Amino acid sequence: MPRIAANLTMLFNEVPFLDRFEAAAKAGFKAVEFLFPYEYKAADVRSRLDGNGLKLVLHNLPPGDWAKGERGIGCHPDRMGEFRANVDRAIDYAGALGAPQLNCLAGIAPKDVPPEKLRATFVDNLRFAAGKFKAAGIRLLIEPINTYDIPGFYLNRTAQALDLIAEVGSDNLYVQYDIYHAQRMEGELASTIKTNLSRIAHMQLADNPGRNEPGTGEINYRFLFGWLDAIGYDGWIGCEYRPKTTTEAGLGWRAAHGL
Repeated sequence: MPRIAANLTMLFNEVPFLDRFEAAAKAGFKAVEFLFPYEYKAADVRSRLDGNGLKLVLHNLPPGDWAKGERGIGCHPDRMGEFRANVDRAIDYAGALGAPQLNCLAGIAPKDVPPEKLRATFVDNLRFAAGKFKAAGIRLLIEPINTYDIPGFYLNRTAQALDLIAEVGSDNLYVQYDIYHAQRMEGELASTIKTNLSRIAHMQLADNPGRNEPGTGEINYRFLFGWLDAIGYDGWIGCEYRPKTTTEAGLGWRAAHGL
């Protein structure tokens, strides 16, 4: 069955972030992911990973000013210098934490910027980052995100991501396929995953509606998990959902789905 990782930004948020590693290990997780490590010393995060026998499978590049509503700056023409400095910062953290892949958030499209300028900016930034990451032995990912949760987000469909990857022309750029976001924007989950399996390096899950744990909504995760096994997906799946009550109370979905 698929390998699942706890998303520590979303799960165990009843406790301080650095204590979530122990909580994830006690709950039976062998791997974790999270949005950003940058407000913590890399050595402190690494200590929690190693002390709890956990593997880090993913984090994101710096997103700009998250507290002020920024959700990435990859498509922002006036932030290219900041983006490139963030690439180096992200590589430093990934190296210290042992992260094999990082996700680049495209960002909310700035108003009054022509579509061709947004695309050219994102392509240039991805080409730069993919090369730097390849030299460091790290995969670069991009993630389509639904525009209901984040209105105006630049990258929102699988086909768009694949088209950007083709234009960038790097063998070190992949899709992070979030099942929840894909369900909200396009559906057709099983066929899309199978068709594009070679370009999908990481997956995430949540049910819909509500973005809660599997089994609380309309997505047939029992079928999808079996499907992923059948088509040979061998990556990780991050549990990026909002627990309907508490994290611990909602973890029964794993046994119910054979995980």
